[in-house]
Amino acid sequence: MTGPVDEHPPDGVEQPRRSGLRDPAKAVRGLGAGTLALEALVLLLAIQPIRVVGGDLSGAAVAAIVALAVACVVVAGQMKRAWAWNAGTVLQGLLLLSGLLHWSLFALGVIFALVWAYALHVRRVILR
Repeated sequence: MTGPVDEHPPDGVEQPRRSGLRDPAKAVRGLGAGTLALEALVLLLAIQPIRVVGGDLSGAAVAAIVALAVACVVVAGQMKRAWAWNAGTVLQGLLLLSGLLHWSLFALGVIFALVWAYALHVRRVILR
């Protein structure tokens, strides 16, 4: 049997990082920015296939897609700010709402809302 475990290391002994990452906050910001950048790219690349396969994509729907993609890029660039995670969550809700303009936008909204929820989970676990 071993003795009691000392939870506080002696002075001068560095405690190992829990996540194993050099800079966990930077890694999490990269995850959020990468997720939003990928979302912007997918949204822009989805315009033409939706128009060809999905039927009538109105001008309002195309404008909503472009506006959401631009907003994703802007928020991705601001991930150092505390409000950026909340803004990213709002963007997922707006994408889901844009499903009222075309059903395929709702499908993309569900997919990216799940990806964003996972990114938020990873953020919570790593930054505990």
